[in-house]
Amino acid sequence: MTTPLPSRVRIIEVGPRDGLQNEATMVPTDRKVELINRLAATGLAWVEATSFVSPKAVPQLADAADVMRAINVPAGVTTPVLVPNERGYHAAVAAGATHVSVFTAASESFTQANVNATIAESIERFRPIVAAAQADGVTVRAYVSTAWGCPFEGVVPASAVTDVCAQLDALGIDEISLGDTIGVAVPADIEPVVTAAMQAVASVDRLALHLHDTRGTALANAWAGLQLGITTYDASVSGLGGCPFAPGATGNLATEDLVWMLHRSGVETGVDLDTLID
Repeated sequence: MTTPLPSRVRIIEVGPRDGLQNEATMVPTDRKVELINRLAATGLAWVEATSFVSPKAVPQLADAADVMRAINVPAGVTTPVLVPNERGYHAAVAAGATHVSVFTAASESFTQANVNATIAESIERFRPIVAAAQADGVTVRAYVSTAWGCPFEGVVPASAVTDVCAQLDALGIDEISLGDTIGVAVPADIEPVVTAAMQAVASVDRLALHLHDTRGTALANAWAGLQLGITTYDASVSGLGGCPFAPGATGNLATEDLVWMLHRSGVETGVDLDTLID
C-alpha cells in the first residue's frame, strides 16, 4: 500500500566517505576538505565526512582525523563518520564527531568478507559503541548492507533483514539504513524489505534507504521508497562510490539526480540544485 509523497526528504550525502573509499587514486586531504565544505554549502544538512577504519583496509580514508579537524561547515550541518569498533568510535569523537555510523549486513558471507565476523559478532561489537555514544550524547546509525542481495549468496531473504534490524533495535541504534549494496533491487522489491524492517522498528522514520545504481534502478527504487513513507535517503554526489568488498558493485544513487526528481515532484530537500551541480 502506498502513501502520499512526503513534503520533505532528508538526504544523507555520502560522497566524501562511501564515494571516495572506492577510488584507486588517492585524493589529497585538502581536496576532501574542499569537497565537504562545498557540499555543506549547498543546503545539504548531512554530509558523511569520512571513516575511522583501519588505513590498511581503506587507505583512501587514512587521513580521517585530519579531515575532521580541517572542515568548516555551516551551523546546522552534521558531518557523521563511519566507525568499525570502539577504538574507531573514540578516535572519531576526539576528532569532533557528534554522529557515528556502524555497519553490518543481512548476509553472513558479506559480513565475513567486509568485517571478518559473523553478523552476531559484528553487532556485539556495537554494544560498547552505543553505550559510549549514549553517555556522550552522540547519535548512532547502522548500515545494513546486502538487504536485497549478496555478491556471494545471491538473493537475501526478507526474514534476514527482520532479524538484523531487530537486533539493532534492541541495542538502541537510532537509525537503520537499508543497503542495496550490489544494486540488484527493482521497485517491486522495495516494499517486501521495508516491510520486513518495519517488523523490527517502531517507526518508518527510523529507516533510510542506501541504493546503488549498478543496473540503473536506484532512482526508481527511491521513488518506490517515497511511496512507502521513507523520508531519508543516502546519495553520493555525481554517483561516486561502490564497495571494495562487493565485486561488481558500482556507484551510489547520484545526489543531483535525486534532488532533481524530488523537486520536480514537489518534495522539498533544502538543497540548491545549481550549487550542488557546480
